[in-house]
Amino acid sequence: MNIAIYPGTFDPITLGHLNIIKRASRAFDKLIVCVMVNKSKTPVFSSQERLEQVRKVTERFENVEVDFSEKMLAEYARDRNATIVVRGLRALSDFEKECQMALINRKINPNLDTLFLAASEKYTYLSSSAVREMVQFGVHIDDLREFMPREIIDEVVERILHRR
Repeated sequence: MNIAIYPGTFDPITLGHLNIIKRASRAFDKLIVCVMVNKSKTPVFSSQERLEQVRKVTERFENVEVDFSEKMLAEYARDRNATIVVRGLRALSDFEKECQMALINRKINPNLDTLFLAASEKYTYLSSSAVREMVQFGVHIDDLREFMPREIIDEVVERILHRR
């Protein structure tokens, strides 16, 4: 079985993330979307909340599993018998950091390769932090539908507006 992992903090998950998930799910027997801990970030949503959001918006993909891990990605992949990490690239600026991480992961786990998927052009500017900022500045809910899955918009707006 060909198993890939799409890791991220997903705080919150965006339509750009969902586009990568959809495309990667067609390429692999199994895609594990793994909500990860990034020690350099302070997420708005708890790990459990992010896990539930990702599950909610990916339930239509039969070969997608959603998981959470605090381990290093290379070790998590080894534990799950995954040989591919899927990473989305929005711009050339993403490539340097992602390439460095791919090399580190491969050094730790020599059986692990990284597949870079170019973001669909309509999502090249999109990030979770941009979505959070739009909500903070009061972008109308109907407009947010172009940036994040409808299933979680109300939850994201509620959390971010009441966090101020």
